[in-house]
Amino acid sequence: MMKPTDSELSILQILWQKNGATVREVNDILNNNSENEIGYTTTLKLMQIMTEKQLVKRDTAQKIHIYFANVKEKDTQSMLLNTFVDNTFRGSAMKLVMHALGNNDPSKEELEEIKLLIEKLENNQ
Repeated sequence: MMKPTDSELSILQILWQKNGATVREVNDILNNNSENEIGYTTTLKLMQIMTEKQLVKRDTAQKIHIYFANVKEKDTQSMLLNTFVDNTFRGSAMKLVMHALGNNDPSKEELEEIKLLIEKLENNQ
């Protein structure tokens, strides 16, 4: 899978959430979430490039083309996280978790979820 750029990831997040959208819909959402206005033709060009990269696919059966994510959200998250952990924490998931927990104040619910995950991982090994 090809690593999406930040702009491409923003578009993918919209397509995952909406399960398909036109260029106009994507452009409107991008502009609602951004301080700087993004031109329609810029969004169109990005989505055309994403089609070439096979990050999205386009349904041309109707007059208005609908774009869909061609990569799974979970697969993309895993790939980006693995790249981040490798590049930032030299591959150590423990360093990432310790850093995240040390810099934030997790709620009791989050700590319980972490404990359950640890138990699950221990039981599988």
